[in-house]
Amino acid sequence: MTALDRAARTFLWQELVQGFALTLRYMFKKKVTINYPYEKGPLSPRFRGEHVLRRYPNGEERCIACKLCEAVCPAQCIVIESEPRADGSRRTTRYDIDMTKCIYCGFCEEACPVDAIVLGPNFEFAAETREELFYNKAKLLSNGERWEREIAANLAADAPYR
Repeated sequence: MTALDRAARTFLWQELVQGFALTLRYMFKKKVTINYPYEKGPLSPRFRGEHVLRRYPNGEERCIACKLCEAVCPAQCIVIESEPRADGSRRTTRYDIDMTKCIYCGFCEEACPVDAIVLGPNFEFAAETREELFYNKAKLLSNGERWEREIAANLAADAPYR
């Protein structure tokens, strides 16, 4: 670029004019910003959010205490204790997840043979203390009851690809 070229661009403010033209072009187009707390963007059916424990339609919890999710978790944030029931099946007595350790990899969801533990669509679960992010079985089951309809729809949408 010659010195005359540089001088002409400097005195004629070519870049500034191009910037103003770009601003004017977008000023009259439809806005792309969403008003977050009131409007939410679309989520993929494979989105990994807050953990939930699901129940069968008859109300019985799905978890059979196989402990595969605990074994496969790379962060070692899942703790499961179980005991046999009168009918011979095993059920969990304790199912804890330390959400401060969780890396949301989804291995627990993939390892579960009965789709008991699922990473749900909720991404708004901030807390003020660390203790609020230690999820026990009751909290996980209540999350499952709250998000069951969305989770079932997401699993149905993703079923052809599993």
